[in-house]
Amino acid sequence: MVESKRVTIRLSEEMLGKIASLVSSGEYKTVSDVIRDALQRFLDERESPPNISRVTVELPRGNVIRLEQLVSEGDAISIGDAIRDAVREYIRRKMKSE
Repeated sequence: MVESKRVTIRLSEEMLGKIASLVSSGEYKTVSDVIRDALQRFLDERESPPNISRVTVELPRGNVIRLEQLVSEGDAISIGDAIRDAVREYIRRKMKSE
């Protein structure tokens, strides 16, 4: 098991309430799990190669479900791959029409 260190942080009541909701919903087991996941995502975002920029996309749940179906049917390797393909196609079409 990886050795871990204890860290103390201060959070607003509002932020702590949101974290507690994630735990009570069953999405995470503990408050520490939420914070570890958030920090890991934060660090991963900063470890991208210099020629890559990460973008967060908010989609309606129905679109995400459909993308998951397309991935499971083999239409794309992953949701990220499908989104990258869609962006490339959009840019290609826009540049072609200019």
